[in-house]
Amino acid sequence: MKTWNDYKNHVKTIDPESKKDIEEAENLASIVGAMIEQRNALGISQRELASICGIPQSSVARIESFKTTPNLETLLKIFQPLGLKLSVSATKQTGR
Repeated sequence: MKTWNDYKNHVKTIDPESKKDIEEAENLASIVGAMIEQRNALGISQRELASICGIPQSSVARIESFKTTPNLETLLKIFQPLGLKLSVSATKQTGR
């Protein structure tokens, strides 16, 4: 295997439980990554965002550093002032 993606894809094909864990981590990274990218694009500090959202700055920092997984209510509080929208889409179901 040459790359990290090669390794992830290999693990996903041989271990269904690891596949689930990897995909959950990738989904969370995508959500938090979009949050960080938009906050930076708007020139808003963590402290400013926290103040706008009515949450502690330490909560924003823990979310952005993946030390905690935000609940839906917190995500929505953060996304609204950033002009982001959380959307849900169906995935292809296999084995059901």
